[in-house]
This record gives sequence, C-alpha cells and structure tokens, in this order.
Amino acid sequence: MKRETRRHIKELAYFSTIGLSMALAIFIGLAIGVYLDRIWDTSPWLTLIFLILGIAAGFKNIGMAITKSRKL
Repeated sequence: MKRETRRHIKELAYFSTIGLSMALAIFIGLAIGVYLDRIWDTSPWLTLIFLILGIAAGFKNIGMAITKSRKL
C-alpha cells in the first residue's frame, strides 16, 4: 500500500470518530442531568445545565481533534 494511501486511511479513521465523540459527550451530560434531577427533584434545571455542558464538551472534543489532525 502506498504511503499516501495509508495516510488518507489513517485520517479517515480519525475523523470518523468525531461524530461518535460528540454524541457520547451530549448523551453523558444528558444522562447525568436526568439522574440528578430525579434525585433532587429539580426538573428540568440540572438536565438543561448538564446538557449544555455535554454540548460544550462535544465541541471541545471537535476542537482538540482538529488541532491534532493538523499535526498528522
């Protein structure tokens, strides 16, 4: 396999994880918020707060992925 082809495959594999990373960050934030809202009966405030934190974490992951991809 050519060196350039390997590089393209490596980049494709790396970028294919970005969507999964974003979705997991949002889901984890949402799950924590729902769980804490059920415990402390503060619905929907903690769900919204942790959902926003999950979205922010997802965008941070995307930013880190872009930074890392520039180094490849």
